[in-house]
Amino acid sequence: MLSAHEFATLMLVRDSADHIAERQELDTLLERQLVTMERLAGGTVRARVTEDGDSLLRHLTRLH
Repeated sequence: MLSAHEFATLMLVRDSADHIAERQELDTLLERQLVTMERLAGGTVRARVTEDGDSLLRHLTRLH
């Protein structure tokens, strides 16, 4: 189970990956393969929600 901070970080990555700072919660999301780090042109690294992460967020949205 993810913590509230980890869920919030997953939503932040989905909604504004360009603005997310290094967060401790990213490690858990990376381990669970809910987020991946991608290297953009110019060497910039950005977090991106994986298919599994997106599926989890869509499922949670339907529960509310």
